[in-house]
Amino acid sequence: MTTPAVPAPPRIPEAVHRRRWAILGVLMLSLLIVVLDNSILNVAIKTISTPAPTGLGATQGELEWAINAYTLVFAGLLFTAGLLGDRLGRKKVLVFGLVVFGLGSALAAESGSPLQLIIFRAIMGIGAAFVMPATLAVLMNVFERDEQPKAIGIWAGGVGIAIAIGPITGGLLLDHFWWGSVFLVNVPIVIIAVVLMLALVPDSRDPNPGRIDLVGVALSVVGLVLLVYGIIKGGQLADFTDPAVLLTSVAGLVVLVGFVLYEKRSDHPSIDITYFKNKVFSAAIAAIALVFFALMGVTFFSVFYTQSVRGYSPLQTGLLMLPLAAAQLIFAPRARLVVDRFGVRATTTGGLVILAAMLAAFTILDAGTPIWILEVIFFLMGTGMAHVMTPTSVVIMQALPREKAGSASALSNTFRQVGGALGIAVLGSVLSTAYRSGIEDKLGLLPAGLRHTAGESIEATLGIAAKLGPRGDVLVGAANDSFLHAMHVTALCGAGIALVSAVVTVLFLPGRPPGTAAEESTEETVRVSR
Repeated sequence: MTTPAVPAPPRIPEAVHRRRWAILGVLMLSLLIVVLDNSILNVAIKTISTPAPTGLGATQGELEWAINAYTLVFAGLLFTAGLLGDRLGRKKVLVFGLVVFGLGSALAAESGSPLQLIIFRAIMGIGAAFVMPATLAVLMNVFERDEQPKAIGIWAGGVGIAIAIGPITGGLLLDHFWWGSVFLVNVPIVIIAVVLMLALVPDSRDPNPGRIDLVGVALSVVGLVLLVYGIIKGGQLADFTDPAVLLTSVAGLVVLVGFVLYEKRSDHPSIDITYFKNKVFSAAIAAIALVFFALMGVTFFSVFYTQSVRGYSPLQTGLLMLPLAAAQLIFAPRARLVVDRFGVRATTTGGLVILAAMLAAFTILDAGTPIWILEVIFFLMGTGMAHVMTPTSVVIMQALPREKAGSASALSNTFRQVGGALGIAVLGSVLSTAYRSGIEDKLGLLPAGLRHTAGESIEATLGIAAKLGPRGDVLVGAANDSFLHAMHVTALCGAGIALVSAVVTVLFLPGRPPGTAAEESTEETVRVSR
């Protein structure tokens, strides 16, 4: 007669286990402000591009840098922030990150020029780098393994809440206050989050943390900045063969190759390159990066479509984006049920195919398309995203030991942010180049000194057309037509990237739903050897 196996004791202390859902709520509030900031900024970019006193008169390139200064610093510091959380305690770095983010938000609200805005957005990126990985790392340390997929699904749904609240909040603020209010609104949320964090969230750390990789951090940040600068500059000039563009882009690639080689040889790397020997882990990371590459690039131009071409206000634009947020909010927490039935591969690939189809559907939009069609596109885009983010996040977070939760979260978020930054840079440059090529022939009536500036973006063209009075009316129609053509080209590029991601998931993600008997085998498949 065999003795029944003694169930393994719970890993989570009972006092923490009882308040785990309240802790998840605090973590989602912390996540909210990081995502909220970008979703608010998406609505505000047209206002910020308007000349003073309404905005800052930022060019399209400066707008891209206002977004990417945040994103690149965020991505460059995520590994170090994750390691510091594992070493010093995740609660400590969370509180530190929230405070820095709040200070950066207050400074950004008072920016007097695009350059100041870019600098203060970078400070906000420093704070966000310490917040984002710590939220997932704490989550992994307050939930037992069987509840982690559900908790991660709810965590991912928090992104949908932020996407919903952000544009509407931004629109309301811009309707009643100056553009800086979209940053100042972060400050009270930070204060509430810090108070709740100190009261409810337990601290945790890795008992065997690694040393901080300062050289690796420096190489990754320098390489990314050079590469993205070259891409954005190429879009501004509409010439990717320009010596300055080639020099900075190639230099960025060289530094990033040097970063990878250094990490392989380092005994305390920011990225443990051996993690990527596991195909499932690598495919999940690649899927997240490519999805955000496509999505962020397309989101960047959709605001100009709704406001510049269609004439909607910032608040109306925020309301138009509600279906995207609602779909993520509805489906992200339930995506695990689809995974249980159909497996990670089918769920993720299906989400990517839907996303690719909706990106391609932007090609049917023009200046007179019924707006409900855009709403359907946004809703289905959110549906596709929800069925990508939740399963890939679960695969990544469960691939590494619980003690390395900060590192796993940092990897996931880094590739998400780098993918988004490159998406904005590359697809933004495609948009700029296509727009300039379409509008260039129509700028002949302008003085030679204004032609280059007017060709940078639709906002630049419309701004100059407004100063010309009735003579500028011909430019408005040409600007709309050129922008729509550029938007269609850019959307197809984004759809192609999403399809590439779908191929990656078909080839490498696990294809069968894990059952009780197969669960250990599946966990072994996705677990990176350590």
